[in-house]
Amino acid sequence: MSEIIMEQITLEKANLIIQKSIQKAREIKINPIMIVVLDHRGAIKACLGEDGISSLRFKIAHGKANGAFQMGMGSRALFNRAEQQAYFINAINALSNGELVPVPGGILIRDKNNNIIGSAGVSGDTSDNDEIAAIFGIEAAGFKADIG
Repeated sequence: MSEIIMEQITLEKANLIIQKSIQKAREIKINPIMIVVLDHRGAIKACLGEDGISSLRFKIAHGKANGAFQMGMGSRALFNRAEQQAYFINAINALSNGELVPVPGGILIRDKNNNIIGSAGVSGDTSDNDEIAAIFGIEAAGFKADIG
């Protein structure tokens, strides 16, 4: 049996995801954002909030990233599933101690071999705009962004 080799999200790459997400947010002129990047274990690799964000934005961004990572699907897919299976998503959220936010802005990070190597969550503006910023940051760092 062959061994699966996965890329890792280094601190340098996590910070690049953050910087590029913020760059995109400023380019499209959205509200200040918070970005949380999780690694291959689901642990926080890096996070940063722009000046002017509310104190709850970390928990929202983490909930988007965590939900995507733990369920193996982007938070846009979780949002769609919540519309069709609200009881299931509520149960999963209870099992995760409320650390699942099923709205767009939580993106799986995949390597060139399509392995899930982490996730990123952005919060600060509309969910769609948060997702745009996250996708840009992930792709600018050389990874594949998976929204669902």
